[in-house]
Amino acid sequence: MQNSGPTELREAPGAEDIRSQLRRIITSSEFPSFSRGAAFLSYIVEETLAGRANRLKGFSIALEVFRRDEHFTQEDPVVRIEAGRLRRALERYYFVAGQTDPIRIDIPKGGYVPTFKWSAPPPSATQEDDVVAIPVRGIPQTSPWRAIRTLVIAGLTVVGVSGVAAVSWFLTGSATVSTGPKAMPDEPSLVIAPFANLGEGPEAGLYTVGLTEELLTTLPRFKEIKVFGRETSKSLTPDVDVVQVRGQLGARYLLAGGVRVAGDRMRVSARLVDTSDGAILWSQNYDNDLRSIDFFNIQSDVANRVAAAVAQPYGIIAQADAARPPPDNRGAYECTLAFYTYRTELTSESHALVRNCLEAAVARYPGYATALAMLSMIYLDEDKYKFNRTPGEPTPTERALQTARRAVQMEPANTRALQALMVALFFAHQPVEAIDVGERALATNPNDTELMGEFGTRLAIAGQWQRGAALLDQAIALNPGGGGFYRGNRALAAYMLGDNAEAIIGIRQSDMQKFPLFHAVAAIIYAEAGLTADARREGETFVNMRPDFLPNIVAEMSSRGMSPADLARLIAGLRKAGLTVPDAVESVSAASNGSVVTPR
Repeated sequence: MQNSGPTELREAPGAEDIRSQLRRIITSSEFPSFSRGAAFLSYIVEETLAGRANRLKGFSIALEVFRRDEHFTQEDPVVRIEAGRLRRALERYYFVAGQTDPIRIDIPKGGYVPTFKWSAPPPSATQEDDVVAIPVRGIPQTSPWRAIRTLVIAGLTVVGVSGVAAVSWFLTGSATVSTGPKAMPDEPSLVIAPFANLGEGPEAGLYTVGLTEELLTTLPRFKEIKVFGRETSKSLTPDVDVVQVRGQLGARYLLAGGVRVAGDRMRVSARLVDTSDGAILWSQNYDNDLRSIDFFNIQSDVANRVAAAVAQPYGIIAQADAARPPPDNRGAYECTLAFYTYRTELTSESHALVRNCLEAAVARYPGYATALAMLSMIYLDEDKYKFNRTPGEPTPTERALQTARRAVQMEPANTRALQALMVALFFAHQPVEAIDVGERALATNPNDTELMGEFGTRLAIAGQWQRGAALLDQAIALNPGGGGFYRGNRALAAYMLGDNAEAIIGIRQSDMQKFPLFHAVAAIIYAEAGLTADARREGETFVNMRPDFLPNIVAEMSSRGMSPADLARLIAGLRKAGLTVPDAVESVSAASNGSVVTPR
C-alpha cells in the first residue's frame, strides 16, 4: 500500500493495515530476535486493536508476555528493560529496513500503548514540523547499517586519536525551525551517584557534596551523552547497585566514587561502570594537597579531568559504545560515532557513508542539533577536501553554513553546533564573528578537546600561531592517547614559530598517512631540518594525492584564512622541499592583500 499524500489528509490506518505492518516488522531480518521482542510487540498491538489499551500495564505484560506469576512486583524491571530494547529495535528497523514502509508503529516513552500512523512524506516533501529537511542522496543501500557498524568498529583502534581537530569546517545560514517538541534518538545515558564520604572531620561531607555538584554541572556540557539531573542523583546512595540504575532508570553508565580526607591530603577516586554487566570501564585516583590548593579549585580541576576522560567525543563512553555488538544498535546515535571515526581518517569513502547516515538521521530527527552540526562539517568537506562534491546551488560551503546556523538556532549552547558555526564563519571570510563564536563555544565547554583542537587550529592558521599552539597543547594534554590532527597542526604551528625540533616531533607523532595535507606539512618541516630525502618523498606523495592543490594554493589557503605573509612562507617551504609552485602565486596573493609579499 503506497503513501498517497500528506499524513494529515488521510484516515487513520485500519486494523488490517496495522497487522500487515506488524508482520512486516517481526519477520524482517533487521528486527532482532532478542528475548520476547516479537511477542511483546504483537501483544501490545493486538490488545490496542481490540480496544484494551487501558490494560497495557507493567503487571499485565509481565504475566502475559514474560510469564511472571501473580507475585510479580515493580521491583522486577523486566518489562521496563524489554520495553526500552523494543523501542530501540523499532528505531533501528525504521532507520534501516523500514524507511519506505507505509505505516509507522511506535511506543511512546512513559507507557506501553503503541501508536499507529501513516509514515511521514519523504524528506523532499514539506515536513509537518516546518523544518527544512535535508535530502538523502543516492548511496548504495545494500545493508548500509552493517557498513556503518564496520566503519565504527574498525575505527575503534583510532577513536582515541584526537579527532580531526585540524580540519576546518564551514557553515552558516538560517532556516525556519519549529518550536514544538521533537523526537530525539537514544544516546548513551549516564547517572552520577553521590560521591561517598570516606574522610575525617565535618568538612569531608562538604567536599563530597561539592564534587558531585561540580560533576553535575560539567558533564552535561557534552551533548553526545545524556546526563540524569540533580534530583535523580540525589535520590541515589553512594553505593547504589547497578541493577537498580539499569532497571529503574534505564541508564547505561554509572559514574561513582569517593573522597578521602586525611589531614592535609585529599584523594578523589572515580570509576565508570557499565550497568549492563557491572564491569568497570575506567577508574582513576586524583591526589591533592589541601595546603597548597583550595578545595574549590580541586573540585573544579577533578571534575574537568573526569569529564574529559569519560564524556568527550573520543573518551571512554564513545569507545565503549563503538565496541558494542549489533543487537543494541542505537540508530541515529551511532551515526555520530561513525562521524568521529571518519574524522580520524578523512577518506572519501567514509565521507560518503557518514553523510548518507547523518542525512537520514536528520530527516528522522529534525531537532537533533548535534547531528545537524556534524552534517554541516561533512558538507564543508565537500569543498575543502573535494570529497563527493554535490554540484549546483547552494554550494557545499553555503549548505554547511546554513546547516550550522540551524543547529545553533535549535540549541544555542550545543558545543558541536557552535564549533561548526565557528569553522563555517572562518571559511566564509568572517574571522571576527568566527572568533567570537569560538570563544563562546570554549566557554560553554572548556573540556571538549574536539572543539579545543579545532579552535586552536583555526586561530593558528589565521595568524594567531602562539595562542593556537597553546590550545593545541591543551587538547593533546587532555587527550594524550590520540592526537593525529592535533599533533599535525601543532607541528605546523611549531614550524611557523621557528621551533623546528618540536615540529619534527609533532609531525612524526601525527602520522596521518591517508590525509594529503599531512604530507605537505611533513615535506616543509623535513626540508627545513635538512632531511632532503624525507622531504622529497613526502612532497611526491602529496602531489600524487592532490595534484590540483599547488596550482590553486592561493585560493586553497585563503579560504582557510591564512594571511599572505604566512602563505608566502609556506610556499617557500614547499619549494625548499622540491615542489613546483607556480611563479605567479605570490603576486596573486599580494594583489589580494594590496601589498607586496616576500617570504620570511
